[in-house]
Amino acid sequence: MGHHRHNAENLRLRNFRRENPPQALKKGLPQMAELVYRPVIGAARTMFKALDLKIDTQGSEHIPKTGGAVLVSNHISYLDFIFTGLGALPQKRLVRFMAKESVFRHKISGPLMRGMKHIPVDRNQGEDAYAHALRSLRSGEIVGVFPEATISQSFTLKSFKSGAARLAQEAGVPLIPMALWGTQRIWTKGRPRNFKRSHIPITIRVGEPVEAPADQYAGAITRRLRERVQELLEAAQRAYPVRPKDASDTWWVPAHLGGTAPTAAEVRELG
Repeated sequence: MGHHRHNAENLRLRNFRRENPPQALKKGLPQMAELVYRPVIGAARTMFKALDLKIDTQGSEHIPKTGGAVLVSNHISYLDFIFTGLGALPQKRLVRFMAKESVFRHKISGPLMRGMKHIPVDRNQGEDAYAHALRSLRSGEIVGVFPEATISQSFTLKSFKSGAARLAQEAGVPLIPMALWGTQRIWTKGRPRNFKRSHIPITIRVGEPVEAPADQYAGAITRRLRERVQELLEAAQRAYPVRPKDASDTWWVPAHLGGTAPTAAEVRELG
C-alpha cells in the first residue's frame, strides 16, 4: 500500500515537473514578486486623477510584450520616469530605470526604488550599473534610459550618450524611442512644483523599434536613435492640445517655438 502511494507521489511530481519546467516557474516570478511596483503604479494613477491630467498615449504597441528592450526617452521633468513607465503599461510591461545612485540613498525614495528593481547609477562606478542593466535585459526585462543624462532646461533635445545603444547591442535587444511633452509643466528643474488640479495635458509618443546590430558603430546607432526621438518629440508638440494662457505662461515652451524657455546655449552659459 505504502509502495503504491510512493509511486503515485513520484508520478505526480514527474507530471508537475514536466508541465512546469524551471524556466516556466521562473517566468511567473516577476509578476508575483512585484509587491512594490504595482502599488506605486496605483498611487501614481490616483495622483494623476486628483490632478485631472489629460494623458494621451500613442504607439505603445511598439513596446514588445515579452523579452528585453531598452526604452529611451527625452528628459524634461523630474516625473518623466513615471510617464515613461506609463507608456509601457498597455503592453503589461514594467520598466526598470537607470537612475542616480543618490535617489537610492534617500530614506523615502530609496526603499521604493530598490523594491521596484530600478538600477542605481554611480557616476564613479558606471560599469557596475552597466553590468546590472545588461543582466536585466538578458533576463527579458525592459530597461529605461534617459540618454541626455540630465533634465533639458531648454526643453529641446540635448546630445545623447551612447550607453543605451551599447546596452542594446550587447544584449541583442531593440531600442524603443519615446517622447514626452507637458511633463515639464508639473515639475521641472528651476521651477516650483505644480501639484494643483490644473488639468495639464501630457502627450506620450512611442516609436517603432530601432535595431542595434552588434557590428555597427554605437555612435551611428545613437545618432539614428536621437533622430527618431526628435521626430516623436515634434509630433508630440504638434499634437499638444493647449497653448500658453498668457505671456507669463510661456516659460514651458522652447524658444524656437516662440516661448520664453532659455535656449540650449543660454542654459550652458548659466552653468
